Amino acid sequence: MFLCKTDKARDELATKSRTLSQRERAALLMADGVRTRSELRVLLQCDDELIEKLVVARYLQSGPRPGAVPLPAEASAAPVAPVAKHSTDNFDGKRSLATTRMFLFDIGERMFARLHPDKALWFREQLREARDRDSMLSVARDMISAVEEIAGFERADSLSERIAMLLPPEG
Repeated sequence: MFLCKTDKARDELATKSRTLSQRERAALLMADGVRTRSELRVLLQCDDELIEKLVVARYLQSGPRPGAVPLPAEASAAPVAPVAKHSTDNFDGKRSLATTRMFLFDIGERMFARLHPDKALWFREQLREARDRDSMLSVARDMISAVEEIAGFERADSLSERIAMLLPPEG
């Protein structure tokens, strides 16, 4: 089953007040109508309980199959994702783990090197040791949590959205 955001989820992501945890918000950001429930579980490294909670609470719903064209009403109802508001570049390159990894190295340097050099060094070492998708995503989650602490949830959410855009479909 492919999962997509509902209007309730879009409202949650668009407002500054947070009713969901960082992990639940990350699930909303990654639910794009192309990923399946099992793909979200792997990306978030969670069990089905988190995703089911979001479905029951009507933040997520079954969505279109990959390649389906959204209805005009759906397209106009969707607000611009946070990354579009904060990003000046439009990535249209190939999705890959290498690109995602380089993005994470860049974020580690930009966000932590000057004011938190110990964290920058730790993230750099963790990314160098990350040899597979799961270990890299684990470092990414830790990095997003640290970004949220020092720069706020909006910045953390926009980085989570970008990571989701860069990751290749699992398979």
